[in-house]
Amino acid sequence: MFNVCMRMVKIREDAEDVLQESFIEAFKKLESFRYESTFGSWLKRIVINRSINHLKSKKMPLIAIEDNDYWIQNNDEENKENIDLDISKIKRGIESLPQGYQTIINLYLIEGYDHVEIGEILGINVSTSKSQYHRAKKKLTEIMQDI
Repeated sequence: MFNVCMRMVKIREDAEDVLQESFIEAFKKLESFRYESTFGSWLKRIVINRSINHLKSKKMPLIAIEDNDYWIQNNDEENKENIDLDISKIKRGIESLPQGYQTIINLYLIEGYDHVEIGEILGINVSTSKSQYHRAKKKLTEIMQDI
């Protein structure tokens, strides 16, 4: 759960605070756990929601990326070139994305949420989640070619 916080919040001390608050919230709301999912996924949802709330409270833009239009040519042949997918390069690539793109990539690829769940978590439409993911993936591909 700490790794989830770190991927979202980025600052160790803030991630520790968010994690502690998440565990406190989970303990207080334990009676609301309905056994519809695993306890771990229920707790992870709390951690992600707390992380997002923390970012919002710090006035960090989450989904203000529609103001920034990134024009990326779709050259499928170039995208199929063998890119060295070194983990550290991927992490650097994700970290260089705008915060909103990072959030979508983290929730979809790393945490495994689908677009319906991401829409609920972030308070956006499913179509917005899909389009932001597509843009984030394109931008990440572009960044990875430059690294």
